[in-house]
Amino acid sequence: MAQYDVIVIGAGPGGYVAAIRCAQLGLKTACVEGRGTLGGTCLNVGCIPSKALLHASHQLHEAEHNFEKMGLKGAAPKIDWKQMLAYKDDVVAGNTKGIEFLFKKNKVDWIKGWASIPAAGKVQVGDETHEAKNIIVATGSEASSIPGVEIDEKVVVSSTGALELPKVPKKLVVIGAGVIGLELGSVYARLGSEVTVVEFLDQITPGMDAEVQKTFQRMLKKQGLKFVMGAAVQKVDATKTKAKVSYKLRKDDSEATLDADVVLVATGRKPFTDGLGLDALGVETSPRGQIQTDGHWRTNVPGIYAIGDAIDGPMLAHKAEDEGMACAEVIAGKAGHVNYDVIPGVIYTAPEVASVGKTEQQLKEEGRAYKIGKFPFMGNARAKAVFQGEGFVKLLADAETDRVLGCHIIGPSAGDLIHEICVAMEFGASAEDVALTCHAHPTFSEAVREAALACGDGAIHV
Repeated sequence: MAQYDVIVIGAGPGGYVAAIRCAQLGLKTACVEGRGTLGGTCLNVGCIPSKALLHASHQLHEAEHNFEKMGLKGAAPKIDWKQMLAYKDDVVAGNTKGIEFLFKKNKVDWIKGWASIPAAGKVQVGDETHEAKNIIVATGSEASSIPGVEIDEKVVVSSTGALELPKVPKKLVVIGAGVIGLELGSVYARLGSEVTVVEFLDQITPGMDAEVQKTFQRMLKKQGLKFVMGAAVQKVDATKTKAKVSYKLRKDDSEATLDADVVLVATGRKPFTDGLGLDALGVETSPRGQIQTDGHWRTNVPGIYAIGDAIDGPMLAHKAEDEGMACAEVIAGKAGHVNYDVIPGVIYTAPEVASVGKTEQQLKEEGRAYKIGKFPFMGNARAKAVFQGEGFVKLLADAETDRVLGCHIIGPSAGDLIHEICVAMEFGASAEDVALTCHAHPTFSEAVREAALACGDGAIHV
C-alpha cells in the first residue's frame, strides 16, 4: 500500500496542474488517470484537437479567399481529411507526452487506472489501495444530451465523435449554439459542409454580451452557417448513415425536420463522477451532480477536495487550472486564491470572441452606472492589412471611478488581447490607465487602447 500526502484523481488541466503544484510545494503526490494518455478531455478530445482543426480550416479559408489578393496565385489546396486528422493527432500526442515529462520532472507518480474512494484517506485503483492524507477530485465532465437524442458517436456524435469523423459530412446539424457547437460547426463549414445550427434560445452563446452575440451570429451567417433559433429538438431518428432531426418552434409550436449526414449534440456538459463512490462517502452534491465545496475547495468530508468541471462554475480548462494551483496551496498551508470575477472566456472561431468581467446586461441589473468605450477593428491598421477588419473592442468602466469592469472583443486574436484587460482588472486599473499605456504600432492590441481612449475624450483613429 503506497502512502502519499496528496492523490489527485483525474489528469486533465485541473488535475495535472494540481499534482505538479503539490509536488512543487514538497508534497508526495500521485495522480490517477484511467485514460491511456494524460491531459484529460481538454488535451485529448477537447480544447487542443479542436484548435488544431480550427487552425487548419482557417488556413484553407485564407488560401481560398485571401491569397490571390496578396499576389499568391495557384490552385486552391485540396482537403486530405486523413492527413488533417493525422496532424490533429500529432498535436495531441505532443501535448500529452509533454505532461508525462512534467510528471517525471516533478516526481509525480502516475497511477494508471480508474479510481474509487472506498473511505476518506484511501484511493482504490484496480486491486490496489493507496493511502493519502488529502484527495483532490478532478474528474472533469462529460457531454450531456437531451431527451429523444441518443449519441452513438457515429451518426449522432458529441464533440468527441466530431473530432474523428471518417469523412467530412455533406450536411451537418448542430444542436446547441454554444461555444463547442459553433467552433466545430465553423470548422466543417469551412471544409465544405452545409451546417445548420438548431438552438433552443433566441440568441447564440448564452450569457455573452448582446451586441457581440448579434455581430457574431451575423459573421457566422456570412461564413455559410444557417441558424434555426427558438427551436426545441424533439428527437433524432438515425440510421447507419443518415439522421433526421425533428424540432418544434417555441413561438408557434410549428414542427419541422432537418436531414443530416451527421448530428453534433452540443447541448452542454455535466460533471463526471461515476464510480468514485461519493454517495457512500456522504460527499454532498448539487441536483446537477456538482460536488459541493466551500471557499477553499473542501468538500464536507475532511481530507477530500474537488476542483474544475466537477464543481460549480464555468467549465473552462483555465478555471480548473487556477483551482488546481489554489487547492494545492491550501493543502500546503498557504493562501490559495482564485478571482472568479476575472476569468476570461474565449471562442476560437475566426474571428475569435473573448470576454472578461461584467456584461452591459449584468451592470444594468445591478443598477451600476457605467460608460462604454468602443473601437472597431476597421480602424486598426494591422487588422485591415490582414483582411480581419470586422468586429470591435468594447470596454466597460465605472461611470464615477473609471475602473475597468469588463471587456468584450470580437476580432483578430481576441483570445490573446483579452488578457491585457484581465491583468488591468487584477490590478484595479482604470480605463485611463490602459489608455495612457504605450502600445506598439501596428498591432491588434492598439484597438484595446483605442477602446480605453473612447471611455474618455474619445478614440483617435475613428
